[in-house]
Amino acid sequence: MPPSATTERSRHVPRVIRGAARADKKPFDIPEMFRRLRTATKPYPKAAMFELYDEGYTSVYEILCACIISIRTLEEVTLPTSRKLFAAARTPEQGAKLTPRQIDELIRTCTFHGPKAKTIHDIASRAVSQLHGEIPCDFGVLTSFRGVGPKCANLVLGIACPDQPPHGIGVDIHVHRVTNRWGYVSASTPEKTMTQLEERLPHRYWTEINKLLVPFGKFVCTGVAPKCSTCPLLSYCRQVAVTKHR
Repeated sequence: MPPSATTERSRHVPRVIRGAARADKKPFDIPEMFRRLRTATKPYPKAAMFELYDEGYTSVYEILCACIISIRTLEEVTLPTSRKLFAAARTPEQGAKLTPRQIDELIRTCTFHGPKAKTIHDIASRAVSQLHGEIPCDFGVLTSFRGVGPKCANLVLGIACPDQPPHGIGVDIHVHRVTNRWGYVSASTPEKTMTQLEERLPHRYWTEINKLLVPFGKFVCTGVAPKCSTCPLLSYCRQVAVTKHR
């Protein structure tokens, strides 16, 4: 085949499936894979923001604050830190009455607590002065706050605004690692994983994928030596870059 023909053909092969056809693996069946994920993650703690929502912290402001706290912070720290903040301030009005230093004292167990305290105070103050004390379910508004990127905005909308279609997928390190390990996407960064997932994953799973893959990534498909021998998704997973497993 002429080189030009080879180049033309490869140009039309989606990167997300290139190299994924191992003879011993089943084609991806997303409904079945999510059914198995739901069963597999039942014994484990929920992802922090989903747990907080179930506890009654359901406003956009509360979930947004929890997301900010969660950045580069362990789930086990995010939960009690968020609860401590909400014990003092659950609304923008209450948050705006605190000083950044007071917020910092409340959240100092999380990483980068100083900058995060200022971000949370700025959000509360702006919500009071510009948004009538309530943050809307609006991606543009959320990402207009300093320190709030697409990941947090998508997660907040998916969790706190369940009655509207998801705007996008919140891709954290677990979603990034697991979906690339499956071979469902092939991306070097969480941002690129988000783009590829949004091109391929059905909308109805856009929020649930984070809900399920955070505990799945923490307890089953771990960063080092994943538990492949007992994984319910092994028949679908291409085990990309897995060199050691249990």
